Amino acid sequence: MSNALQLMFVAGARPNFMKIAPLVSAAERNGGFTSFIVHTGQHYSAEMSDLFFKELKIPAPDVNLGVGSDSHAKQTAAIMTGFEKVVEKHRPDAVIVVGDVNSTIACTLVAVKLGICVAHVEAGLRSFDRTMPEEINRLLTDAISDHLFVTEKSGVENLKHEGVNEEKIHFTGNVMIDTLLMFRDKAGGSKILEELGIDKGDDYAPITLHRPSNVDSPEPLARILDAFERLEGSLRLLWPIHPRTDAALDRFGLKKRLSAIKGLQITQPLGYVDFLKLQSEAAVIITDSGGIQEEANILKVPCVTLRDNTERPSTVECGGNVLVGNDPEAVLENIKSMARMDKSEIQSPPLWDGKAAERIMEILGKVIRR
Repeated sequence: MSNALQLMFVAGARPNFMKIAPLVSAAERNGGFTSFIVHTGQHYSAEMSDLFFKELKIPAPDVNLGVGSDSHAKQTAAIMTGFEKVVEKHRPDAVIVVGDVNSTIACTLVAVKLGICVAHVEAGLRSFDRTMPEEINRLLTDAISDHLFVTEKSGVENLKHEGVNEEKIHFTGNVMIDTLLMFRDKAGGSKILEELGIDKGDDYAPITLHRPSNVDSPEPLARILDAFERLEGSLRLLWPIHPRTDAALDRFGLKKRLSAIKGLQITQPLGYVDFLKLQSEAAVIITDSGGIQEEANILKVPCVTLRDNTERPSTVECGGNVLVGNDPEAVLENIKSMARMDKSEIQSPPLWDGKAAERIMEILGKVIRR
């Protein structure tokens, strides 16, 4: 299609895959675009990468940079070096970056310096905590991108406050929710609950933890385990453990303590569909992930967020999400109280309706200049 605009989509880590899936699909339906997918290889295990491409029906990447894990500086540099060659060879009409991982800022820097239009999907989110690597990535990516697609109203206000030209800001809704709604029925058929021995009506809580503030030093991780111990089996805990967190528990000598916690079951990382099912039937979700906060909102499952801040304030404002840090007493108290919450009280933010990707493609078709 000679007149079609070529969009180069960048994905590097688990949350990115859920975000590019509806975008690639919407680009194909639009007819005015061709898609080129670059996987940076920031997450390189089958559980964290290959499985998600297959499950989410994302076409195989046209290029996989295979950078793997490393320090922030080395990983970002490796992504930039590899991505520059890809962009110079293919010269897309626009590069589409999503989220806030190292791949996001690395590829944005490369594209902007080569004079390629950059669109940042999930722009404007702010935790106002610059100790978070993701916050630095968000700030820098938004500062130099050409078009900013925003998931919630706080993002619009943040960008305006930072002096961003309003013509660059587009409030389109949340592509993560597009994916959730697209795969919700399929998740209903997952057998993960049976595989984990969960009976209908069992009260349980899935856990996801990977933030540096929780897992990069022994003290906060030990405090969180203290709260889980004090639940004394009153709520079953299911922890599909992140490789980074698993390594930290081992490094800090906490594995034995973890295995002794009553009612806690460790599993390998789960695929998207299985984890969606696990969340949807839960009494409460325990997390430090931004994306999980969003998914919990739409699933109408109460969420206890083990952080002092969130870049998704709409999930708190709409009810159903509470920020508790990692103090054992606060964690324990809120897990118990949120598990009893009336789920019907949870509201959803505007435009979280499954149509964000369509809106983004419609706007891109108008604003991209050759």
